[in-house]
Amino acid sequence: MTASSPSRGPVLIVGGGLVGASLAIALDAAGVDAMLVEAAAPRTDAQPSYDERNLALARATVNGLDAIGVWTHARRDATPIEHIHVSRAGEFGSVRLQASDAGVDALGWTLPARELGGALLRRLGECSRLERLAPATLEALEPLTDGWRAQVRTAEGVRHVDTPLLVGADGTGSFVRDRLGIAAETHDYGQTLFVSTVTPERDHAHRAFERFSDEGPVALLPLAGRRCGLVLTVPGTQAGAVAAMDDADYLALAQRRFGWRLGRLGRPGKRFPYAIQRVAAERLTAPRAVLVGNAAQTVHPIGAQGFNLGLRDALTLAELVAGSTDPGHASLLASYAARRAPDREGTMSMSHGLVRLACLPQPLLGPLRSLALLACDRVPPLKDALLRRGMGFRGEPPHAVLERTP
Repeated sequence: MTASSPSRGPVLIVGGGLVGASLAIALDAAGVDAMLVEAAAPRTDAQPSYDERNLALARATVNGLDAIGVWTHARRDATPIEHIHVSRAGEFGSVRLQASDAGVDALGWTLPARELGGALLRRLGECSRLERLAPATLEALEPLTDGWRAQVRTAEGVRHVDTPLLVGADGTGSFVRDRLGIAAETHDYGQTLFVSTVTPERDHAHRAFERFSDEGPVALLPLAGRRCGLVLTVPGTQAGAVAAMDDADYLALAQRRFGWRLGRLGRPGKRFPYAIQRVAAERLTAPRAVLVGNAAQTVHPIGAQGFNLGLRDALTLAELVAGSTDPGHASLLASYAARRAPDREGTMSMSHGLVRLACLPQPLLGPLRSLALLACDRVPPLKDALLRRGMGFRGEPPHAVLERTP
């Protein structure tokens, strides 16, 4: 450490994607000065994470977005999920989760990532204690006695920013994580995810479906106008061939993998491929620095937990910072890591275990998998736990995501 110290300064958030922007808004709402370094220009068509994915937002996530003033800008584009059906091709077990089982109006909502990005941008424009540098790039970090000095390149030139707390929200290949010397464990699933929209023959009736198979999971998420978001996982070796398919062949593949619960699938939208990997930082904090979102953990999209988990990171950190006079104090960061550990580890284990168990091509596992699904569907304590975790209530969640009743 050098002798110099920032003593005062904004919380510096590197990364203006979905989680970084949410954290910046939450800090502003809590009256905390912050600075957001965004690699892309502040437009939905420039930010890579504001893409064509259809996000399944857990109920806790929507509660959190509502608490920080984002949901009011996104609500009209969201579709409620009132029923979730989980099954595996060729096996008899299934799980049916209904909002009425939990005494709520919806288990979650489906929202295109681009629409959530637009809502975040509108809410960012309302912030009064936030400074945004965009487009801007973090080039170097220097440790100080009480924080970090960041060298940020902007369109106007190089700027040096002193901060008592550095936040890495810069995605899976995090520059901040690398510069902090935090190692990450990487697992390549050898799978590629294709996202698109389809229009089924039968109304989705606000139902979401997740179906497992030897080739990987496939999901249908309800959207407005009777459309559905299709999430189709294929072995990585087949990605090129699937990308080259015409619409008829692609629909035939999706139909074979998903089945006929909603009748014939039609009117496919443009396909967008994403390679799937798991990246887990070995620790979440360093002296006066913390990782959130995909910089901390990138999970398999099975169960749609990525952004939901990242938002709980952001809101937990904002809650702790709002209650402290020193946002980068070691005790605060230790509390953050301890608060996030059960949720983080449980969610990562669930997604990793599901893809390995539910998609393994081993016939002997079939009866055991079916019995496990039946138990989750028929045994009330198991079903209640599955409902609660599926809605995003795990461990010690941030206060912002909790249910608010009159």
